[in-house]
Amino acid sequence: MTRAEKQLAGHILRHYPVALWGSVTQLARAAEVSSPTVVRLAQKMGFGGYPGLQAAVREELEARLESPLAKHDRWAADAPKAHILNRFADAVLGNLQATLAQIDHAEFDAAAALLADPARKIYATGGRITLAMAEYFVTHMKVIRPQVELLSPVSNAWPPQLIEMRPGDVLLVFDIRRYEANVLQLVEMAAEQGAEVILVTDPWVSPAAAHARYRFSAQIEVPSAWDSTVAIQVLVETLMASVQSLTWRETEARMRRLEELYARARFFGGRK
Repeated sequence: MTRAEKQLAGHILRHYPVALWGSVTQLARAAEVSSPTVVRLAQKMGFGGYPGLQAAVREELEARLESPLAKHDRWAADAPKAHILNRFADAVLGNLQATLAQIDHAEFDAAAALLADPARKIYATGGRITLAMAEYFVTHMKVIRPQVELLSPVSNAWPPQLIEMRPGDVLLVFDIRRYEANVLQLVEMAAEQGAEVILVTDPWVSPAAAHARYRFSAQIEVPSAWDSTVAIQVLVETLMASVQSLTWRETEARMRRLEELYARARFFGGRK
């Protein structure tokens, strides 16, 4: 891209998708470039011109806001005759392959290093559905390292938790369509506190991405009214395995002590 096209692309990314709602002239003026620059960038991106780019954005926004009922109707209309087990498994495997293929290994390693840093406290949160992923992450991470906490998405619980958040602490956020306003607000407030945000989202990207240092997009579409979190689960477990590897000397001692405590409490069943 030319210097002007890079400037335009940066403006679009900072203000996406609102930047693309207006006319060519309005976008050019806002980005401080010429109108032909807008048209050229749209063509370089593979669209016939600016109207084609806008149409693609509209389709993406519709996909972002698609309700479970609409997803069910769309899948049902195109459903092949194969059994649901086969169709669902094929979709999940495709999601996993597509998700892993687009992850930048350097970014993944950097995110794991943040989560492994003992000087940083770790928080995790999610929305109505994805909070379960955050709880799963916290449950396991508490075994791997200290200073790990679940951040409730209920707004009246934020202040006592946010006040303890320090610059450099890490907030792992799960947010997939239909993106929840309270999750975005929580992320904004955490970023203001100086937290480093790691976002796990979907291909259409949560608005919380504007505040994220690292973002990982998981494929989630399956033949169902609901989206699948299998690819997200794999990302979470791989992140935890990476952190465990980075901190193994301390983690091993911590796990041995934890097993002793479980044994004394007779927490697990089995032979007496």
